[in-house]
Amino acid sequence: MSGTLVDRIKAIEDEMARTQKNKATSHHLGGLKAKLAKLKRELLTPTSGGGGGGGVGFDVARTGIASVGFIGFPSVGKSSLMSGLTGTESVAAAYEFTTLTTVPGTLTVHGAPVQILDLPGIIEGAKDGKGRGRQVIAVARTCNLIFIVLDVLKPLGDKAIIENELEGFGIRLNKKPPAISIKKKDKGGIAITNTQPMTKLDADEIKAVLQEYKMANCDVHIRCDPSLDDFIDVVEGGRVYIPAVYVLNKIDAISIEELDLLYRIPNSVPISAKDWLNIDEMIEMMWEKLDLVRVYTKPKGKQPDYTAPVVLKRNHCTVDDFCNSIHKEISKQLKYAMVWGSSVKHSRGQKVGLTHELADEDVVSLVKT
Repeated sequence: MSGTLVDRIKAIEDEMARTQKNKATSHHLGGLKAKLAKLKRELLTPTSGGGGGGGVGFDVARTGIASVGFIGFPSVGKSSLMSGLTGTESVAAAYEFTTLTTVPGTLTVHGAPVQILDLPGIIEGAKDGKGRGRQVIAVARTCNLIFIVLDVLKPLGDKAIIENELEGFGIRLNKKPPAISIKKKDKGGIAITNTQPMTKLDADEIKAVLQEYKMANCDVHIRCDPSLDDFIDVVEGGRVYIPAVYVLNKIDAISIEELDLLYRIPNSVPISAKDWLNIDEMIEMMWEKLDLVRVYTKPKGKQPDYTAPVVLKRNHCTVDDFCNSIHKEISKQLKYAMVWGSSVKHSRGQKVGLTHELADEDVVSLVKT
């Protein structure tokens, strides 16, 4: 089955490569790209596989406030990095495929427990099932942040291959979900509205994609400048948008001049797991990308407790979220909260309610009814 699918995918890709892109061919190309997306989805979700779940040895119990997946080719130093960061012994050796299962560990960053997942090394073709690739990438889809560990001696080629594997499994790296809404209706055809000029996509391509998905009547509202791929992602669904950091390992093997060049790669941090160089910068980048909020508690009549912050996710950091993270009954008994910090105007503290959004390093005192 998959061989046939691969052949059909190859045929469509060849036809797209032969077709010159212009106004007259945009509808045709839009339809081809939509067909391609549907076939790739079939390839990734075989009927017997139940959607490509984690599988034995890959699914792990989640701990901490967030999870960071370390992914890369075999022998790039993930296991050594994992052992050094968390104290968890992930078998490390200078040969390929040392790690055969997901190995979890915990790293405390600025008071926040962060789960680190050392995923088995992937190989080219992982998204098509090679080398347990589907199970590895299925776990990566559930992470809050992905660290792509690369060998500095061949970073760009490996980076492109891994990005292609993850993209093929519906993971979008360092991207935001396109601001596009599609509402089906009973009649009236396709109506397209956009709030800013579209420079990479036209109405013919949109209609061709919707026609391929048998969506003849719908309202499309676009609030960004999407590409055809972005639009297909919205129609297809099932995409995950995850921040990524490129960890360029083995800088002990290169010159200072070469190191300067590596810093030009966006979202990257050069390190040496062997000599434990630049690890602090890597951990700071992890914290920045996870976008977490630390909130300190202040018992009535006492000084704030700065030793054990309540750590919240940026999009879930209201006073209500803060209360629920301590005990689910607290918000029901809350009269008001006193908050000190950058989320309020008054330096002496301010009374706020459950919907108030907290900022990093705010101090909160809860007053019950």
